[in-house]
Amino acid sequence: MQLHDVHTGITKRKKRKRIGRGPGSGHGKTAGKGHKGHSSRQGFKIGALFEGGQITLARRVPKRGFVNGAFRKDFAIVNLDSLNVFESGSVIDEAALRACGIVKGRHDDGVKILGNGEITKSLTVHADKFSESAAKKLVDAGGTVVIAA
Repeated sequence: MQLHDVHTGITKRKKRKRIGRGPGSGHGKTAGKGHKGHSSRQGFKIGALFEGGQITLARRVPKRGFVNGAFRKDFAIVNLDSLNVFESGSVIDEAALRACGIVKGRHDDGVKILGNGEITKSLTVHADKFSESAAKKLVDAGGTVVIAA
């Protein structure tokens, strides 16, 4: 083919198939959907995992391990070294941590303080849970640990 042979009918994109436009189109009457059945009905969609009646991959693969997602605890995790931004002697609770921007988002089970880093100030910390090392470091620094109910 030469450049001068190319006519205007050749386009980059293929024309879409116009279904249900009469018998002359080759896709009239049932519009390529066959006769009866749920796949011929309006609004029919095949699910993303449907494999033509074959058992889907998600059901064929063996299940292993233990999943406890329904009963998982969701704590906002705060490390000790991030509490150094507060003044010495101040009372810290979840509201104070949110106001400071240390805790963000939704956490259904409250705040848990972990012992990463060092604490240099004596603080009164109200939280739902404390790790053993965090509680020990807070008390050693002259602070107090209050487990919120």
